[in-house]
Amino acid sequence: MASGILVNMKEEVTCPICLELLTEPMSLDCGHTFCQACITTNNRGSMIGQGKSSCPVCRITYQPENMRPNRHVANIVEALREVKLSLQEEQKRDLCVHHGEKLVLFCQEDEKIICWLCERSQEHRGHHTFLMEEIAQEYKEKLQAALDRLRAEHQEGEKLDDNLEEERTSKKDQIEHELKSVQDYFKQLRGILASEEQKELQRLEKEAAENLDDLAQAESELAQQRKLLRDLISDLEHRLQGSAVEMLQVRLRNKPQHLNLRKIKTKFPSLLCDCVVCGVDPEVPFVLQ
Repeated sequence: MASGILVNMKEEVTCPICLELLTEPMSLDCGHTFCQACITTNNRGSMIGQGKSSCPVCRITYQPENMRPNRHVANIVEALREVKLSLQEEQKRDLCVHHGEKLVLFCQEDEKIICWLCERSQEHRGHHTFLMEEIAQEYKEKLQAALDRLRAEHQEGEKLDDNLEEERTSKKDQIEHELKSVQDYFKQLRGILASEEQKELQRLEKEAAENLDDLAQAESELAQQRKLLRDLISDLEHRLQGSAVEMLQVRLRNKPQHLNLRKIKTKFPSLLCDCVVCGVDPEVPFVLQ
């Protein structure tokens, strides 16, 4: 009975490649499980392009990086090894060290395997004893219950892994959507800024053109004023060189002459300074008599 349990359990946790108990079991997306060393060697030998390999059992392709450790199967393997070791120890102690008879009974009080002579001895008299087959059946039921529980946990783990994958995909899509929204928003802002920049440049260009026109007009007016000044200076120099009689007998002119710089200064305040010429009130006439 116990050997049948071990055979069934061994089939469940045997590597399809090396046909030994699984060592560091790794599961594929298809559900098959292999030793880590065996499936790693298989990956190198069965690579079919684009970084994919195929399952040695069902030939379904998979990504090697998607392999994941199967802790539940590892627990089953460990439990099976413990049972196997326990049975091997039992086989070594198959004969009673006291009577040399085959150990066929289990003493519940002492939790020991005994022979039929031990059962009748003073040490075990009155104890509850059971045939080993009965205990094996009970142990089988416990192991089967543990196996069923581990399988259920394994299925739950796979379901949780699928849910995590769905959550990861959802988060990835959400992040990509938010990134695109931010990019679109700032693209719109750049468009608005470019439009405002163009308007401001056009305004400045128009203002600069108007200022240059005003400067050109001011330069023309200043040239006229400077010419008038040179004429007045020349006239005064000529009069000063003449005789006193000529200078005193000159008729008073009908209209006083003066420089009119106020218009230029008003239009261009930055040209104002504290020099003697600029400080002269332009409304005070410079009279020639």
